[in-house]
Formats: sequence, structure tokens, C-alpha cells
Amino acid sequence: MTSRRRFVITLGTLTFSPRAVFAQAKQTPVLIGLLTGRSREESGKLHAAFRDGLDALGIRERLNAVIEERWADGRLDRLQGLAEELAARSPAVIVADSTPSARAATKAAPGTPIVVIGGNPVAAGLAVSLARPGGMVTGIASLTTDISEKYLELLLAAAPKVRRIGFLLDTTSANHTFFVANIRRSVAQLSIEARSAEVDRREEIEPALLRLAKERAQALVVMPSPGLFTSERPRIVKFALDKRWPTIGISREWADAGTLMSYGVDISASYGRAAYYVERILKGAKPAGMPIEQPTKIELVVNLKTAKAIGLTLAQPFLMRADMVIE
Repeated sequence: MTSRRRFVITLGTLTFSPRAVFAQAKQTPVLIGLLTGRSREESGKLHAAFRDGLDALGIRERLNAVIEERWADGRLDRLQGLAEELAARSPAVIVADSTPSARAATKAAPGTPIVVIGGNPVAAGLAVSLARPGGMVTGIASLTTDISEKYLELLLAAAPKVRRIGFLLDTTSANHTFFVANIRRSVAQLSIEARSAEVDRREEIEPALLRLAKERAQALVVMPSPGLFTSERPRIVKFALDKRWPTIGISREWADAGTLMSYGVDISASYGRAAYYVERILKGAKPAGMPIEQPTKIELVVNLKTAKAIGLTLAQPFLMRADMVIE
């Protein structure tokens, strides 16, 4: 413990330090901001995981913390205004659920620590490196650019007769160019036909799906999106089920909603882990020196009910690869 930290803790309520305010016995509850591109409903389970993580660390809402939430409802153009609303409240830290959310928060509150969940902060220019971010942004990255090449392989393992795959892409994603390159590489390696539909707002999603259907796509890969596809997940899943498309999404939430499978990071676990970063920052740690973590667990979830609904029989070797099977 440094001499400065010892001094602050020893004097308790007689000494005020913004970086150690949370450690004081008597204080105004600390304000934590949550900024998401998702809707309130979609954020419920994830934010609950974050609150549980805080609670386990002794940070309890309405006791020593206040959590302010802002939801963009899939309208990423709203993020900047919502970030400015949070910044006006002078939060001690802002938790952002994606690269666009983190960018908005950084712009609105440049002196406020930001804990990002997902995306690639280094590729997005929000951090110098994973080991030493060097700025005000730290948190938990995702592996979407690395694992997106697996989507096609898994889809073909489940539905080997499929030869024409539709890809739904969000052009607002900071990793859009990486995803396009991964698709081209995967398509070439696996010798299948690809049909891509790119969108940047919700009004374009249904026409894009209709275009894929018109081009006789036989299956669907929903590529990672910072919020747009998440907010429109029920509509995308319903369309895919109506067309009897084997479909893969990026997280368990997609398989729960009715896609044939999902492959990706356990997002709830990432939200729970974000609480650790918040707790450390409230106790004085600087984001610049807090390494950005990468998830260690990638899970494959298979929905057998959906397989039955679209008339697909899954081979036992494929099912044995699943971390979870929804029956």
C-alpha cells in the first residue's frame, strides 16, 4: 500500500479524496453510469449480472451506490445524447456495452473512467494495448473478430447439405471490415456460395432479409453487431424460422430466442466481471494501467426445439460438441 493510500484510509471521513471516496465510511452514494445500445428489456438480465457482481464486492445499490442506466433501444445515433445525459450527472465511472457506447461515453466525459464490455478497444483506437490501455478506457474485450470464422464451419457441421449461406452484417460495427474479410476467407475455404446483406439501421433489416430469401439463401449467419441486431433479434429470428433457415447467432441469447445455435462469449459473465473493474476504479485504480481482459470461455449452444421446427436432424457428433443443448 502506498503512503498516500495509507494516509487517506487512516483519516477516514476527515480527508476527502475523489479516488478513495468509496472507501470512506460515511459518504454520498457513488454514481455509476450504464450506457447500452440495447433496450431496457434486453438489458435486464445483463445488468442484473452486473449488479450481482457489485453486490459480491460490497457495492450495493441504494446503500453505497446509485446506478443510472441509459438505453439506446438499437438506435446507436442516440448514444451520444444519452452519454451526455450521464456525463451531466458526474458519474465516478461509466460502463459501456460496446465500442460505439464507449466512444460516446469517452467523448461526453473525457475525464471519466470507462469500463467497456465487448468489442476490441485497441482496434477501435480506445486503448493503446490490451496489457496497458494507456487512457481512460479498460474492461473486457470480446473475441468476435477471432471467432467469427467459426460460424460458417459450425453451421455446415449442423446442416451439411446447405450450399448457399446468407450473411447479415451491420455496417456500423467497428469490426465490419474484419468480418467481411473473415467471410470471404471462410467461403473460399469451404467452397460454398455466400449472399451478403449489409444494413446500418433497423428499417433496412426486413428488406435485407427479404433480399436474401429472394436470392435463395438456405441458411443465415447473423454477424456481430454493437446493438442493432440485438434490439431486432425477435424479428430476425421469426423471419429465419418462417423460412426454415438454420441460423447461428453470436451469443446464447440468440439460441434462447430460437436460432438453431449460437457461438460466442457468455455476455452475462462479462457483465459480472465488469463489476471487478468498477470496484477497483472506485478504490483508486487508474484505467490506464488496468489490463483489458479477453474472455476465456466460448460456448456453443444448440436449440433442439428449433432443429425439430425446421425439419433438421442433428448428428450426434455435432451435438457432443455443444456446451449446452436446449431441448
